[in-house]
Amino acid sequence: MVEKRPSDTLMNGLPTLDVRTPKEFAQGHIPSALSFPLFTDLERHEVGTKYKQVGRDEAVLLGLEFVGPKLDNYVKEALKLAPEKKVNMYCWRGGMRSGSMAWLLRSAGFEVNLIEGGYKAWRTQVGELLSSPLKLINLGGLTGTGKTDVLKELSAQGEQVLDLEELAKHTGSAFNAFEEEQPTTETFENELAASLLQMDMTQPIWVEDESRNIGKVFLHNAFFASKDTAPFVLVNRSKEERVKAICELYGDVPKEELIASFKKIERRIGGQYLKAAIQNIEDGVLPSAARIALRYYDKAYMHSMGKKDRKPVFSLSLTGKTATEAAKALQAWRQKTNL
Repeated sequence: MVEKRPSDTLMNGLPTLDVRTPKEFAQGHIPSALSFPLFTDLERHEVGTKYKQVGRDEAVLLGLEFVGPKLDNYVKEALKLAPEKKVNMYCWRGGMRSGSMAWLLRSAGFEVNLIEGGYKAWRTQVGELLSSPLKLINLGGLTGTGKTDVLKELSAQGEQVLDLEELAKHTGSAFNAFEEEQPTTETFENELAASLLQMDMTQPIWVEDESRNIGKVFLHNAFFASKDTAPFVLVNRSKEERVKAICELYGDVPKEELIASFKKIERRIGGQYLKAAIQNIEDGVLPSAARIALRYYDKAYMHSMGKKDRKPVFSLSLTGKTATEAAKALQAWRQKTNL
């Protein structure tokens, strides 16, 4: 039997089959893995109940009843997913489910690499990665400054960048620009760990100054602490340029969605400002609505800065600069300071 460390499945390029139930897979899985369930959710529940109420032998027999009629289908589906007949495979702990499926596929001529310790071992590795010492550089700034665009340019220029908003599928505000559904926090952590595995963790990694939660996704406690104590770089831009950037970002969003987003922050901006923002949106005067939003987000960010009592190690004005120019200036600063 060939065993692989969980992270090896991200490196060898082979299809990775997750034989847990669809519900387990949806909650979280090794990035790039494919759902290949031995049992349906209901079947898994019934086998587990039988194990608890009667015993192991009876549970195994019930499992065989479920699996037996589907053996040929497993092989056919595996051939579709892995025509070269080489796969990685795991279940929760690398036990009976993955062992049984591995036996079947090996009987059909497959080369199967069982993941040592299963998904549980991967989650342990994720925790270790997110708790490990990281040379982060925390990029902060007010809403509309263009931090995300600058990070993308830093990446294009060869800098190591963790795009937390991209991984979380959320911009971290009520005015979320992502259309995709957010992942679970578990899936977000898995993807974050996979990104780190592609990087040299002894070298600097740029990250945006996010709060503990990005939408409904929460940052791992140790990773959040590492980010918040990392060297803090502050970028700023004129308010007019920020208003323009926000209008460009949300200009094509339907009025109803913009109004709904403003209503999410009604308690914080107050009824008077909400009414004014809605009227501006209805009248097509988006810059005025954007200024109302910035009034709230600027106040919230400055309050957060005050609570953390952070002083930037470097400040850069982006007014009049493109994202490319800003990224070059930040890269030059990092190289000069040898961070």
